[in-house]
Amino acid sequence: MDRRAEITEKTERVASLLDTENLGGVLLSAQHNFSWLTAGGRNGIDLSREPGACSLVVSSDGRRFVLASRIEMARMLAEELSAEDFEPVEYPWEEEKGSPTFLLDRARALLGQPGGALASDLPAGPGVRTIESALARCRYNLTPPEIERYRSLGCDAGTAIGALVKTLKPGETEKEVARRAQDALASRDIHGVVILVAADERIRQFRHPVPTDRRWEKVLMVVVCARRGGLIASLSRIVCVGPVPDELARRTLACARVDAKLLAATRPGAAGDELYRLASRSYMEEGFEGEERLHHQGGACGYRTRDWVAHPSCDERVQANQAFAWNPSITGTKVEETCIAFDDGCQIITASPDWPSIQVTIEGRLYVLPGVLSL
Repeated sequence: MDRRAEITEKTERVASLLDTENLGGVLLSAQHNFSWLTAGGRNGIDLSREPGACSLVVSSDGRRFVLASRIEMARMLAEELSAEDFEPVEYPWEEEKGSPTFLLDRARALLGQPGGALASDLPAGPGVRTIESALARCRYNLTPPEIERYRSLGCDAGTAIGALVKTLKPGETEKEVARRAQDALASRDIHGVVILVAADERIRQFRHPVPTDRRWEKVLMVVVCARRGGLIASLSRIVCVGPVPDELARRTLACARVDAKLLAATRPGAAGDELYRLASRSYMEEGFEGEERLHHQGGACGYRTRDWVAHPSCDERVQANQAFAWNPSITGTKVEETCIAFDDGCQIITASPDWPSIQVTIEGRLYVLPGVLSL
C-alpha cells in the first residue's frame, strides 16, 4: 500500500462515517487529524494551538480539499501533501482573519451546501457538529504502512532514550536531562511532545514530574511521548547509581507484572472497563492495592498521546491493529512501553537495546519489560 492508497482507504472510512451520521462533509483542522489523513503530513506551525495552519475538507462522496492561505499553500503542496490527492483551495490570509466563520463558509461552498450539514473535528460554533470522538474510531485500525512507520518510530525512540540515559551523570538537573532527551530524539527526526524527568524523591512525590532545576543524585526517571509523522510512541526508563535498591526492584517487578497482565489482555474485543478492573486486581495481587487510583493506567494511542484511557466506566473496545501505551505505576516507580494489538497478541515496539529486562510469562507467552538500569 503506497501513500495514495493509504489516503484513499482513510477517506473511505471518513466518507462512511459521514454517510452514517447523515452529514455532507467535515472540516478537519486539528493537527493530529491532518497528519492521519495525509499519511504523515504536518499542518502545525504554532504548536501551542490545536488547529493547524491549514485545513482539510472531506465530503460524504469522497472528495478531498486542502484549504490554505497564500502564506501556507506553496509549502503544503511542496512538502506535506499532493495536489493530486487534495484539491488546493487558496485564499487571502486577510479574509480569514476578517471573519470567524470564513473556513466554514468556504467548506460549505465546496460541498455545495450553503448552511448544510457540515461537521468539524474541533468546536466551530452553533450549527456545526463536533465529531472528533467518531473520527478517532476511524483512526484506531492502523494501516500496514502506519504499522511499519510506528515500528520504526518505536525502535528509534527506544534506542535514542536508552542510549541517552546510559550516559547520564549524577549532578545533572532534570531540565538538563530533558534538553538532552529532546536533542536525542531530534537527531532521529522525532519531537518529544511530552518529556518528564524526576530525580530521587520526586519519583515518589509526583506522577507527572515536569522537569525542574533539581539535581539528581541516586535515582532518575525519564518519560517521553515521541512524535514523528504524527504518530506518538511513549516509554519510561529508570536508572540508579550503583546496585538497584531492593525496594525499588520489588516495586518495579510488581509494576512489570501488572503491565504484562494488561498486555496479555489487550486483544481485539477487550473492553476498557474490563482492562481497568484487571489492573486494579493485579495491583492487589502484587500487594499494592489502590495504586490504580493514584494515576491512570494508560490506554489506546496513535496520533494522540492517548486516544482513550481505561477507567471504571470506559466503554471503548480494543481494535485489531490498534496501538496502546500502558503505564502502570507504583509509588516510586513505573513501567511503560508502546505496543500494537494484533489478533494473536501485543507486540512491544519501544524496547531499548541492551536494557535490563524483567521477563514475565503469561499463558505461555513471554513479555519482556524494562527494569531499572544500574549505572
